[in-house]
Amino acid sequence: MLNKLINEPIDKSKTSILIEKSQYRLTIYYNKKPIKSYPVVFGENFQGDKLHEGDYRTPEGIFRIKDLYPHSQWSKFMWLDYPNAASWKKHLQEKTQGYINFFLPIGGAVGIHGVPQGDDEIIDKRQNWTWGCPSLKNQDVDEIYEVVQKGTLVEILP
Repeated sequence: MLNKLINEPIDKSKTSILIEKSQYRLTIYYNKKPIKSYPVVFGENFQGDKLHEGDYRTPEGIFRIKDLYPHSQWSKFMWLDYPNAASWKKHLQEKTQGYINFFLPIGGAVGIHGVPQGDDEIIDKRQNWTWGCPSLKNQDVDEIYEVVQKGTLVEILP
């Protein structure tokens, strides 16, 4: 458990998350030091940054957790503030340059969550299955959920 690794009463304001898509890894930082890493998978369309709703990509950039709640299908949901100002800037730039259709919406409802009950092998096999959310084993999501809060910094790298 993370609280045993941290070795002090947990101050959730000192927790941050780094997600490295190319490494299939989510790392919890406490006081700017790496504490523990977990295997993670992503949207079905693994390569590249999320540009619009329905592209099945996981967004890249710096985000914050905007809400946390239990989820009936995936254990817990840590909702990210995607789209944020940087996401909107990229989205609009892609539209004006003609890379994506002008009428495509940016999307939303991206968060860190678990897997359907009993489907941990999805993570073990590195099977990218979501519509764009980072997904972990339910026991890992439950552990992380206890040390984060609204406002926790989450950086997602390619």
